[in-house]
Amino acid sequence: MDYGKFKYENAQKAKESRKKATNVVVKEMKYRPKIGRGDFDTKTRKVHEFLGEGHKVKVTIMFRGREVQHPELGRRILDRVAETVVDVGRVEALPKVDGRNMTMVLGPDKQAQAKKAREDAEAAEALQAEANGSAEVVEAAPAPLVDSTPETNRATETATENATENETSEAAATAAE
Repeated sequence: MDYGKFKYENAQKAKESRKKATNVVVKEMKYRPKIGRGDFDTKTRKVHEFLGEGHKVKVTIMFRGREVQHPELGRRILDRVAETVVDVGRVEALPKVDGRNMTMVLGPDKQAQAKKAREDAEAAEALQAEANGSAEVVEAAPAPLVDSTPETNRATETATENATENETSEAAATAAE
């Protein structure tokens, strides 16, 4: 048996197994109990992105001073975050208080992401079909041909004026009866 060949094959197997392994990174997003609407939306959008990329997210509420006496405010924010990202993630660790911080861990939800991807694909197909349908309608009704010679344009204008006068006189005759 060739020992060099054996070492090489083992190295190749190890390399292949590392390629298939997923590296889950834990990202952290910090909130405050008195966070504004814009800041909340921005941070939650980033949490949504992280979960969409397959990362876990540790959401932390930092309390200062007497804020720690009102953990329900932090719990409310964490619940809103979890509710907002329910389509791409799920709660892995329920909120718990660690000193002056309250933490919760969110993980990517593969089933919800797959469902959302299917819905997006179906919506894209529907839009494509609708776009194709409207293109067919345009093709079915060709635009009228217009002759650009001055004699033809004058004849068309005269015929239109005569038709309008005839309709007006017929309407007047009907009204008189």
